[in-house]
Amino acid sequence: MEWVELDARGLSCPLPVLKARKRLRKLAPGSRLLVLATDPKAPRDFVHFCESSGHRLVRSEEEAGIYRILLERADDGR
Repeated sequence: MEWVELDARGLSCPLPVLKARKRLRKLAPGSRLLVLATDPKAPRDFVHFCESSGHRLVRSEEEAGIYRILLERADDGR
């Protein structure tokens, strides 16, 4: 499955989550967004964001200080 990429490297939390929320609103339900972030708090913040918004956290991984967080847009229009 393909996804849209959001480069949030260099941004401090909560900016990666805020930018992801804005981008997700423009995507169709079921679409995926890959967020690249460098803030160590980003994975935890995205867990909370998905729990509160209904979006799905597909996976979160870190390599060489870059967090790759894959989200799937919820069907309810949030």
